[in-house]
Amino acid sequence: MDKRPLISVITITFNAAETLPITMESVTEQTFTDFEHIVVDGASKDETIMIARKMGSPSLRIISEPDNGLYYAMNKGIKLSHGRYILFLNSGDKFHSADTLKAYADAIESSAPDIIYGDTDIVDIEGKRIGPRHLSAPPILTLDSFSQGMLICHQAFMVRRDLAPLYDTDYKFSSDYDWCIRCIKASRAGDRVNLKRVTIDYLADGMTEKNKKASLIERFKIMSAHYGAMKAIGSHLSFIPRALKRGKL
Repeated sequence: MDKRPLISVITITFNAAETLPITMESVTEQTFTDFEHIVVDGASKDETIMIARKMGSPSLRIISEPDNGLYYAMNKGIKLSHGRYILFLNSGDKFHSADTLKAYADAIESSAPDIIYGDTDIVDIEGKRIGPRHLSAPPILTLDSFSQGMLICHQAFMVRRDLAPLYDTDYKFSSDYDWCIRCIKASRAGDRVNLKRVTIDYLADGMTEKNKKASLIERFKIMSAHYGAMKAIGSHLSFIPRALKRGKL
């Protein structure tokens, strides 16, 4: 009998005392309990670890040591994980409702798909909804879906642990985009399930938003590598009206 937890929830932190409580609370309030929660901390100097220990679920594991950045920490989390599926929920982000993990688990128990995903709301630092994410999860996920950008928020993207690659640490801001594409490539076309509901509340103004130009340059390189330069150019030209509409240019 497989004794592993069904799901590994991985949270990356560094000096996250301000944003971590809302994340920890959303994990501990889940009605589904067959999961482990791993906090990978980069040797925080504030009260991050104390908060994690105080608010953590019974399955909580914490590792706190210096690292070389976000994606190194994510790779550490993957290597530490025991679950059959993994999902990243970083500090400041939270599950949309108390039954979110159950929705993922129900999809696993139904058909054991390779990838399970949902939609995302954007929230402020207090967890209050700002609005829906500007990109919506596709009804049917194909490899070509991500040639239009990162249609699924990384935190709403759950993948089978045995399919998950390590993050490419040559990318500093957009390795999650590359990682999701590689997960899709490793998955089977009929085994990607859309939960058709909001599953994640994503904290606005994350690392990618703070490094928007560098992130876009990386995303162009990643898109070119996976889909070809011409498609990447065409997709980025199509992003301009979208960005103008959102007031990002």
